Amino acid sequence: MQLKLPPLRPAALAARIDAAPNLVSLFLERAAEQPAAPMLISKQGGQWQTISWGEARDIVASLSAALNAIGIGKGDRVVLVSENRPEWCLADLAIMASGGISVPAYTTNTEADHQHILTNSGAKAAIVSGARLAKNLLPAALATEACRTIISLEPLAEVQGLAIHEWARLIGARAPFMDEDRAAVQARATMKREDLACLIYTSGTGGSPRGVRQHHGAIMRNIAGAIAVIEQDFFPVDVPGELFLSFLPLSHAYEHTAGQYMPIGMGGQIAYAEGLEKLASNIEEVRPTFMVVVPRLFEVLRMRIAKQIEKQGGMAITLLNQALAIARKEAKGEKLSLAEKVIDQALERTIRKSIRAKFGGRLRAMVAGGAPLNPEVGIFFTAIGIPILQGYGQTEAGPVISCNRPRAKLKMHTVGPPLDGVEVKIAPDGEILVRGELVMDGYWMNDAESHKALKDGWLYTGDIGHLDKDGHLVITDRKKDIIVNDKGDNVAPQRVEGMLTLQDEIAQAMVSGDKRPYLVGVVVPEAEWALAFARDKGLPADLHKLQNEPEFVRAIQAAVDRVNQRLSVIEKVRRVIIADEPFSTDNQQLTPSLKIRRHVLRQVYGDRLDRLYKD
Repeated sequence: MQLKLPPLRPAALAARIDAAPNLVSLFLERAAEQPAAPMLISKQGGQWQTISWGEARDIVASLSAALNAIGIGKGDRVVLVSENRPEWCLADLAIMASGGISVPAYTTNTEADHQHILTNSGAKAAIVSGARLAKNLLPAALATEACRTIISLEPLAEVQGLAIHEWARLIGARAPFMDEDRAAVQARATMKREDLACLIYTSGTGGSPRGVRQHHGAIMRNIAGAIAVIEQDFFPVDVPGELFLSFLPLSHAYEHTAGQYMPIGMGGQIAYAEGLEKLASNIEEVRPTFMVVVPRLFEVLRMRIAKQIEKQGGMAITLLNQALAIARKEAKGEKLSLAEKVIDQALERTIRKSIRAKFGGRLRAMVAGGAPLNPEVGIFFTAIGIPILQGYGQTEAGPVISCNRPRAKLKMHTVGPPLDGVEVKIAPDGEILVRGELVMDGYWMNDAESHKALKDGWLYTGDIGHLDKDGHLVITDRKKDIIVNDKGDNVAPQRVEGMLTLQDEIAQAMVSGDKRPYLVGVVVPEAEWALAFARDKGLPADLHKLQNEPEFVRAIQAAVDRVNQRLSVIEKVRRVIIADEPFSTDNQQLTPSLKIRRHVLRQVYGDRLDRLYKD
């Protein structure tokens, strides 16, 4: 079922992207149109520095020629390991411009992770930002047969068995040949939309990552569909100037497509955040117009904003409660009374204005994806004047399949209608199936898994959901994550976990109970709340010691009980244990896109969870 909407204005820019043959030519076209306009922005020595579109084009031309000179050619895979920075984008484009295939890898990868990706992809070379990330990459490269060439953005010590090249020297050596390289990069940009652009290795919630074969057309159809939403729902964008703040890992398909190639397609600017600890100040400094984020970040921001308002007390709390009441009413599709409209206008001039200023004052929308967004979190941000568009997708589909959009009526419990050019249908067992140019060609060197995922042109997503009466897609759970209790009842764990983490006392949660009589869970206490609780009760301000304090355990259970009051009988979480540490990428309990790794958590806490049924 495809939602049909009358166009508010032609999606002219989206149409231009659909007409482009490949990502490199799209970039070169934009650079030719506005060579002096800013493109890439990063902080260097405490100051924001800019690389123009023309400068970016020249670097890509020089680097792609240098890659050819050291033996990287058509079809060769090149692994890219770096923090989010301008060179990441330039390297990604240069690899493709050289005829190669880009293979992004997470900065959090272990040596074993790198070895798997290098070996599986057959990568001939790797680009790394510096010594810190090279520590795990270089031993992995030495353990492979093909990868013998390393390009480093920063100087590296020589390593026997590897040819190490310095980024600046490679590019600098091409300076005398700039005119030649500009012409050559244009001439080489002959890839077709169906040609392989990159291998994006899935983050692996349940096993070894698989290389998703994304062709040029998959990414371009994706960004065309997303840009059509912006053109038709927000404003015409066939002019430069929109600024995206890049924060999520560029090695993830979500940021790679929406955070990099969408602004390239729009002729906009990309600013690179300095990290989570400086994200708030970076937002105020660069004043982005768009950001793509994961729901976990929204949950953190919601808690911080709510606490700040709580500290202000009095009128601030009253205004927030009024804003939430209005947002909940609008979310239900109910009309506001005259009095509520007056209050809503007053909220625009007070609480919303001040909060928007903290987000730079220019933010048109924050797009949530990568994991389900709890509707209450979406309502909270709507209430405070920060527009959130909940999207849905997966790496195997470009990755964006659908997105909430204002003109199609925002529904926080849905992920909106499918993008233009995307077909969605629901299989008899409830699985969501997707078809269109955005769908991958299959998994790299894995025909068996490819045949499971792709049947008769349809991508079997592994997600369960349905289309509502307005054509909005509603996700209920992962097919493989659904818990089936001992009575045969199906329970969606993500819904329960999302409700648990809305409690002030709980930061993270995982529930379990397959083939069991009821659900149990692992919860991570919210750190600030836990320390404040310890201080008020005269208990040790140590999270590990608090686990054994009966009063602390009862407080956590009380939070779980509050949630249970809003759950059905089969969804209630009867007992919980307190985690030894937060779920994180460092302990492998979160994927790099911040999804919980259930199989890892079950390995760590399985015995303790089992005992909850016996004690």
